[in-house]
Amino acid sequence: QVQLVESGGGLVQGGDSLRLSCAVSGRALSAISISWFRQAPGKDLEFVGGIKWSDGRTHYGDAVEGRFSISRGNGENTVYLQMNSLKPEDTALYKCLANRFGVISVRPADYYYWGQGTQVTVSS
Repeated sequence: QVQLVESGGGLVQGGDSLRLSCAVSGRALSAISISWFRQAPGKDLEFVGGIKWSDGRTHYGDAVEGRFSISRGNGENTVYLQMNSLKPEDTALYKCLANRFGVISVRPADYYYWGQGTQVTVSS
C-alpha cells in the first residue's frame, strides 16, 4: 500500500512560480515511480512529469518541458513539482500517482495509487 498526499496549490498570477509537494508513505518504496498529472475542467487527465524513486530519473510532458521540474527530497519521502513561468492554461487539479513497476508512464491507467489532488489556479 502507498499513500499519497498533495499540498502546495493555490492562486497565483501568470509568470509566478509555485512548488507542489507529494508526501509518500508506505512499504517497499524503492521500486515505485511517482508522476504528476493534472486535470482541467472538462478535460482528460494530462501527464505532467514523473520520477523514478530508485535513481531519480525524470520525464516530462511536452506542455511543461523546460518550465516544470520534479525532484525527490533528500532523506524525505516527498516528491516536489517546481512550476515556473506559470500560465493560465496550467490551471488544473494536480494529482500525484504511483506505481510499483518502476516505469514512468504517461497513462493514468498504469498507476494504482492516487492522491486526492491540489488545485492550482493561474490568473492572467
